[in-house]
Amino acid sequence: MNKTISKSQKEKLSVLAMLDAEDSKIAANPGFNAQANKTGEFETMFQASTQDQDFRVGDVVTGKVVEVQSDYVLVDINYKSEGLIPINEFRIVDGVRQVKVGETVEVLIDRIENENGMIALSKDKADMLRAWTDISKAAENEEIIEGTVIAKVKGGLSVDIGVKAFLPGSQIDLRPVRNMDVYLGKKYKFKVIKFNKKRGNIVLSRRAILESERDNLKAQTADTMKEGATVVGLVKNITDYGAFIDLGGIDGLLHITDMSWGRIKHPSEVISVGAEINVKILKYDTEKERVSLGMKQLTEDPWAAVQSQFPIGSKAKGKIVSLAEYGAFVELGNGIEGLIHVSEMSWTKRVKHANQIVQVDQEVDVQVLAIDFENRKISLGMKQLQANPWVEMKESYPPGTIIEGEVKSITDFGVFIGIEDGIDGLVHISDFSWTKRVNHPSEMFAKGAKVRAVVLGVDTENERFSLGVKQLESDPWSQIETKYGIGTQHEVKVTKTVDFGAFVELESDIEGLIHISELTTEKIATVEDAVKVGSKIKAEVISIDKDARKVGLSAKLVTLRDQKANVDDYAKKVATTAKTSFGDMFGDQLKGLKKD
Repeated sequence: MNKTISKSQKEKLSVLAMLDAEDSKIAANPGFNAQANKTGEFETMFQASTQDQDFRVGDVVTGKVVEVQSDYVLVDINYKSEGLIPINEFRIVDGVRQVKVGETVEVLIDRIENENGMIALSKDKADMLRAWTDISKAAENEEIIEGTVIAKVKGGLSVDIGVKAFLPGSQIDLRPVRNMDVYLGKKYKFKVIKFNKKRGNIVLSRRAILESERDNLKAQTADTMKEGATVVGLVKNITDYGAFIDLGGIDGLLHITDMSWGRIKHPSEVISVGAEINVKILKYDTEKERVSLGMKQLTEDPWAAVQSQFPIGSKAKGKIVSLAEYGAFVELGNGIEGLIHVSEMSWTKRVKHANQIVQVDQEVDVQVLAIDFENRKISLGMKQLQANPWVEMKESYPPGTIIEGEVKSITDFGVFIGIEDGIDGLVHISDFSWTKRVNHPSEMFAKGAKVRAVVLGVDTENERFSLGVKQLESDPWSQIETKYGIGTQHEVKVTKTVDFGAFVELESDIEGLIHISELTTEKIATVEDAVKVGSKIKAEVISIDKDARKVGLSAKLVTLRDQKANVDDYAKKVATTAKTSFGDMFGDQLKGLKKD
């Protein structure tokens, strides 16, 4: 600043030079006060030189850059002295200060004269004043202004529109904004929704402009919305279940199931945000303004050719695309999938989960078993491409063949015995014994034990191998009428007493029933009044039901016969009733005992 000489200082030096030239004339007149006269003329001439313009603090004027220094820029505003503007009020672009000698700038008068006699100017304040004027006009006339987002602030963004303005988070976009960083440094159009120059408060809205644009677009788009029409849209947002497509002021939903005829795990496999895509209008609800869109509908449905491409019984090759406990889904072609149920994976293995046999992305050979066109389902099989071992088993193990195998598993209804690799035979609980009542298979068998059994049959269709253990011996009931004919008397042992009578053992595992009315000739209230468990008594066979395996006896008849009473009529009567009501009662009560 030491080298700077103000315009007023230059003018004062010029006036002083003029006065010095007149000094000799003034000195020739002895009665004249030279000093006073010199000072008066100097002030008069200086004041005259500064009366061209009337400048006041706060005025905005135009000036010309006359010099650019390291700290200040000198500007001639046609005043008695140049004005000074701090150099930092001029922007730097690409490392170059945006100011040069000779250019015109608009400035605000900050101070008339500083300590150096220079006028203080401000370009920033002139720009701000002009900006406030423009903003005030825009707010009053609801005009649109442009600005650049410069920073994130609490609750929103700071925008440079000539002065700093506030853009609330709720006014940034049509939808809530999660990441405000993407707006930094970008230029947008705004609407002034709040303006207070006195407080320096300006609030902007970008959302108001977007809503207006959307409404205009919506009105135009709604006229072209027709179900079945193909339109162009912009992918606006992607979710797990689909994507929202901007059709021009109206958003439509493209569900993941309508993106491709084939299987996709996520919409991002097919489309991306910002992409322009063709879609078909599937449904348009004018009242709710809801639009359902489809993309796969723009191509031919692959299921139209399924019948000719994959006829039932044909062989095909495909890739495993998904696994479930009950089976594996195979992609046979684009948009065509079939299911291999676990029961169709192996002839011999009991498959609990599909991953025991196949894995995702594995190539497999399959056979088409069935097609459900209505539900778009294809049933596939793997085992059908291999020889069926059950057919060979039926030939190798005809009924009556005796086998020996290990008990593989025990269930409530029987035991499974290993026959060959992967094939087990079932001995049902009813085929354990001819005579013994078995409550649970574990009473007779243990896992891992070796067991001999007889082949009863092989069901190739249902893949069942039936075995029997009791068939290894002859059925004692086949000789029951010979050994225990009606009218024969036998010493029996009481094995169990119930309310309606006593069960007795004729021989090992063969039981009979003596009804309470046939226990004694005496009147009794309970069975225990006549017999006890373990006691031995003599009884006469009065009925035999070979098919139901029931024997009815009477101790009362034995007593009467011993007394030489005439019991022929009574015996006939008992035998008759024993085959009907007594026999039915015996069977019903016996079922009740088995349940217990």
